[in-house]
Amino acid sequence: MSQEEQPQIYLISPPEFDLMAFPEQLAAVLDAREVACVRLALASHDEDRICRAADALREVTTPRDVALVIDRHFLLAERLGLDGVHLDDGARSVRKARKALGPDAIVGAYAGASRHEGMNAGEAGSDYVAFGPMGPSSLEDGETAAFEIFEWWSQMIEIPCVAEGGLTQELVTKLAPVTDFFGVGAEIWDSEDPVAALAALTSGF
Repeated sequence: MSQEEQPQIYLISPPEFDLMAFPEQLAAVLDAREVACVRLALASHDEDRICRAADALREVTTPRDVALVIDRHFLLAERLGLDGVHLDDGARSVRKARKALGPDAIVGAYAGASRHEGMNAGEAGSDYVAFGPMGPSSLEDGETAAFEIFEWWSQMIEIPCVAEGGLTQELVTKLAPVTDFFGVGAEIWDSEDPVAALAALTSGF
């Protein structure tokens, strides 16, 4: 990322949410701050539940011209009219997802704290690679992604990278010069005022 560019916000939905309340919360955040992408990241494997959630979020993101991707379920992405998929198994499913969704879909990959896995995902054709968690988080088993991964990636690799999981204002300020996106989820949704929480979290850039 060049010095002139600022990182963008990539919102991650809660693993469970109220279909009546969360879309309104999401709309408020999207109206308050420019957001590049929203990820539907439900923990549920119930297809009907996922489809209803995707429909509800698409009604919020589409009029605002914000991309909407889905966790893991790339076979549902095209059927639901979503912009792509976020894969949580590194490089393993990237080629399969790309073949299923075509060249124009967003295919992103989560590489945990592994630079090597991130490089493999990039070589397989992912549009971005996410690393994390950055701080204490339920995403992993305690291992966090080092600042040095982002520093090296920003200098050596053209594929955009995402920092996600356990973000704090201090971490965001430190990482802003070396990451392209911040994947923001529980950091704001667990607060009473997600708009204010996002503003505080990203006040350093």
